[in-house]
Amino acid sequence: MVREHKQTSARFKTPASVLPVMVEMDGWDDYALLDMGHGQKLERYGRYKLIRPEAQAMGAPRLPESEWKSADAIFTGDMEEEGPGRWKFAKQVDEIWQMQYGPATFNGQFMSFRHVGVFPEQAAHWDWVGEQIKKANRPLKVLNLFGYTGMASLLPAALGAQVTHVDASKKAIVWARENQELSNLTDKPIRWICDDAMKFVEREVRRGSTYDGIILDPPKFGRGPNGEVWDFFESVPHMLACVRKLLSPNAQFVLMSSYAIRASFLSSHELMRECLDGLPGTIESGELAIREQNGPRLLSTSLFSRWSAPDNNKVKGA
Repeated sequence: MVREHKQTSARFKTPASVLPVMVEMDGWDDYALLDMGHGQKLERYGRYKLIRPEAQAMGAPRLPESEWKSADAIFTGDMEEEGPGRWKFAKQVDEIWQMQYGPATFNGQFMSFRHVGVFPEQAAHWDWVGEQIKKANRPLKVLNLFGYTGMASLLPAALGAQVTHVDASKKAIVWARENQELSNLTDKPIRWICDDAMKFVEREVRRGSTYDGIILDPPKFGRGPNGEVWDFFESVPHMLACVRKLLSPNAQFVLMSSYAIRASFLSSHELMRECLDGLPGTIESGELAIREQNGPRLLSTSLFSRWSAPDNNKVKGA
């Protein structure tokens, strides 16, 4: 849901600029934000209720204490997004359990850095990418960088896109391919590539490869399979410059999400506009948030910038 949609003046004539945009994710059958407060959030992932730390949950819990005490697991440890910690379980739980979103079935698993294999708020972006694919009304080549466990690859593939999925983690690639099998999407054209994202896009530029849609979900810090160092602020400008060169003449979209960084969505927006200067279409930037189930509050989760081509118009100068 877009809460505010305001045209802005800017030094770039194209693409058009729209900000701020607040995109809400309301949950689905296998996910809900039940409550939040005092630096924690209470969520439901499939059949399990979990408590995880959340620095932005600065208010007070809305639900009674008994609801929080009924949680199946609580994560304790480092408050950093990728910091180490451990799960405490209130009862016996499955190490791996299944959840579903649309045509995609995926495994949940308790990880040592608070996550369970999916970023549920991204459902709003999965839907947006799906809308772009349907709007194009043709098979698209899609590149998913930092693809993790594959939801942003499986859902476009289910809509007929030819997807290249890149992640530096062999474990994440294995997990994503398992999710493909669970989803009965093994007949869909997905290339699974374990590689450093920056090195991959640089090689693709040299090869003259192009894509109709590109998804980036870069971490704050990271390492490639051969020890390559990723730093968001140092690496993103060069990566977006490469992304521009990888856009096909008929490109449809670019989507970048930014987690756990100390920056404004305006910074992401201006960088995206600089890199995509001269293209037709529109760049929207703002915050991605989850709405409480049966509650009035929103929890901000990440920043984003996303470009979409104009309807029935070819991209020039890509």
